[in-house]
Amino acid sequence: MLESALTTFARNGFRRTSMNDVAAAAGISRPGLYFLFASKEALFRAAAGHVLAQDLAAIERVLVDGARPLGDRIVDAFDRWAGRWIGPGVHDVPAVVAENPALLDDTARAAPEAFEALLATAVTGHVSDPHGVVQTLTSVSVGLKHQVDTREEHRRRLATAVDLVLRPALA
Repeated sequence: MLESALTTFARNGFRRTSMNDVAAAAGISRPGLYFLFASKEALFRAAAGHVLAQDLAAIERVLVDGARPLGDRIVDAFDRWAGRWIGPGVHDVPAVVAENPALLDDTARAAPEAFEALLATAVTGHVSDPHGVVQTLTSVSVGLKHQVDTREEHRRRLATAVDLVLRPALA
């Protein structure tokens, strides 16, 4: 229900989304939704926090999987963080979250830093400047979001960037 709520917010924008819209998308009644959440703000806060927490947990599992090549793990982490929100018919959840920071709790506001910390831990020992590598790859991912039309293209081009950044460490 929380994921469908956040998708509804992303499709309509926070201000234009009503509790009726969310209830219809989630397949529950409006009174039932108000029973669970006292306000649209509380629902948004819970939905954003839920999705970000799930993303971070999945990203952590991907990054610690030492059986897979580091570059593949990094691309998969960025795919979960940003790539899955790219393409036709995909809603821009990160933009809605970014546009409504006052509605987020501390955990959700800290999610981008947590993502970067997970990446930095993964590349530590493989590159001389983990923080710089993470910042660079994050910038590449953000830039690609505005240049590509599909999730697959984001993955492919990000994989090229990861390869370039990690190449000295892998040589």
